[in-house]
Amino acid sequence: MSADECMPFHLETERLILRPWAESDAAAFCDLLAERGNGKPPVERIRTSVAEFLTATETTGIALLPIQRREEGDFIGYCGLITGRTTLEEPELAYELFRNAHGRGYATEAAGAVLEAAAATGRTRLWSTVGTWNTPSLRVLEKLGFHRDRVSVEENGEVAWLTRTLP
Repeated sequence: MSADECMPFHLETERLILRPWAESDAAAFCDLLAERGNGKPPVERIRTSVAEFLTATETTGIALLPIQRREEGDFIGYCGLITGRTTLEEPELAYELFRNAHGRGYATEAAGAVLEAAAATGRTRLWSTVGTWNTPSLRVLEKLGFHRDRVSVEENGEVAWLTRTLP
């Protein structure tokens, strides 16, 4: 992708700020990953992941960004674009929030800002993949105009592949 197709790495909504990663995010990111139920990863490994996110952002022009609430200033999760199971031309929308932040519209709000940023890069389509068991996340994607493309069976179960055309 050319430089003019880079997404902005600082996005603001009414209630949220999405910004580049900082080393100080590592401890909270460890706590978020621990909510998945597979134990808490070592903070040093997550600091390395944060450095890798920043390097990938410079290389690809897309980013997975920490989300903080504007008023409280606390880290509540992340949202952004990745190449995970897709391509740089048609990246994947990814997000994850602390459980105590669920049900308040934060994922929809953050993902909406990322969709606008993706459209501004000239991209015409995004993907998102989510476990078919994750009804709340599927509802977020539906609200954002994503449509189911297919379902695949992976190591951890069924994964819904959803897509959205950008204006």
